[in-house]
Amino acid sequence: MDFGFKLSPSSAVNLDNVNLEKFEELHRMEPDVYKCMACGSCSSTCPAGRFSGMSLRKVILALQRGKEKEATAMMRNCMLCGKCTMVCPRGINTRHLILSICRIYNGEEK
Repeated sequence: MDFGFKLSPSSAVNLDNVNLEKFEELHRMEPDVYKCMACGSCSSTCPAGRFSGMSLRKVILALQRGKEKEATAMMRNCMLCGKCTMVCPRGINTRHLILSICRIYNGEEK
């Protein structure tokens, strides 16, 4: 019998199977990554976010969940304008954090 809807596949992430070595390396380079409280201030001021879906808080959450491809795809839209750094209530140097993420997850030289 067709009721007009379908169940979507589960999006659950088994954190026991996620390799977080790169995220721990990021934390060693940028301890501020754990300061982020996902308030959305950076995302709300991001000029790239309005058009491309760039969101630093989504990037951090995706990296913590092992979704590296999703996070690095989003990072390609960052223009490094620095507006997010100016509005962060925790004082995180988001530009430096973004560059460190790119360095670690895209395999750039340190």
